Amino acid sequence: MRWVFAAWALPMGIFWGWYFLSLNDMNFGYVMLTRQVHDLFFQLYGDALGIEPSTIPLLVAKACILDTLLILAIWAFRRRKAIAGWLAPRTGAISERTLRRVREAGRARPAG
Repeated sequence: MRWVFAAWALPMGIFWGWYFLSLNDMNFGYVMLTRQVHDLFFQLYGDALGIEPSTIPLLVAKACILDTLLILAIWAFRRRKAIAGWLAPRTGAISERTLRRVREAGRARPAG
């Protein structure tokens, strides 16, 4: 699962690092990080997809969120026994306290 997290996080970090550095034109003398390359990149993808280039970052962000949710769902499914073991005492303690309060409140007479 570590390899899956690494294979997911590395491209995300590279893409979003490039995106925000080139968006703000912080190029450090590297041509790939210039705003001109940023605009050219999204113009080419916009032309290839037939959509407005300004909508592409939002679409990529939505895809990244979906990928993240899928990875977390797979991780939670693989760890479901550990998660259930962690969650059981906490929900049991909450429900036990709540039951105790309800029982005590049932014995008391309402005002009046």
